[in-house]
Amino acid sequence: MILARHQEVPCTDWFISFTHLGKGDAARAITAAPLLLAWITERLAARHAQARRLIHGLGVLPVPLLALVVLVIAASQVNAVIELRDVLLRVLGVFVAYLLFAACLGKLLGQLFRLDVYRARTLAFSFGTRNSFVMLPLALTLPEALQAAVVVIVFQSLVELFGMVAYLSWVPSKLLPEPPGA
Repeated sequence: MILARHQEVPCTDWFISFTHLGKGDAARAITAAPLLLAWITERLAARHAQARRLIHGLGVLPVPLLALVVLVIAASQVNAVIELRDVLLRVLGVFVAYLLFAACLGKLLGQLFRLDVYRARTLAFSFGTRNSFVMLPLALTLPEALQAAVVVIVFQSLVELFGMVAYLSWVPSKLLPEPPGA
């Protein structure tokens, strides 16, 4: 496995989990993870079959745990969500459009650089988990910035989570399917 060069790290827990579940190149996705923990995990898995099974089983755990955390945070902001529902409906379209753009960008770059379908899927999932680049400028321009920004940030995380769940079906089956004869 190639060690990662200095690069921006996406939301690694979602990115790696959804790349693995979406049949992307999870091994390459892991190279974008923080190197100290990734290196230790790889060494343990290489030496011990039991550790390999445990690591594989834990691979999907971040998704439900993060969903639970985000939903608990969202529940704590119910009054603010109700007050800001018009704003949230407006930014929902931007967040969904970003997810569609990110997946298509992964496919386009995969074709441009002649990457195999697994690496192209990895790009799509990586770009899709970088929705914060869209969210932060919007959150900073909202009225009553602090309260609205917190609600928009949590809302963006929920949209991203459900978007990644949608990617699991759409990316490997429709956007970047297995090549014929694979």
